[in-house]
Amino acid sequence: MRVKYFEDTDTTLLEFSDTPPVETQELDDNIYLDLDEHGRVVSITIEHASASMNVKEFLYQRISSIAGD
Repeated sequence: MRVKYFEDTDTTLLEFSDTPPVETQELDDNIYLDLDEHGRVVSITIEHASASMNVKEFLYQRISSIAGD
């Protein structure tokens, strides 16, 4: 998974796969889903990202399903 923020356009791109998209679905005026040939989400684009999220900080936390991991 890759997360890219383009400051010049205030756009966030979340990439889940290297699979090329074949279709884009608009969820609203600012959020777009790219789907592969099987209908799976390969990326999400968020326009005007700073209006809907804190783009100054990004945290990643992996939660293990095994206690003590």
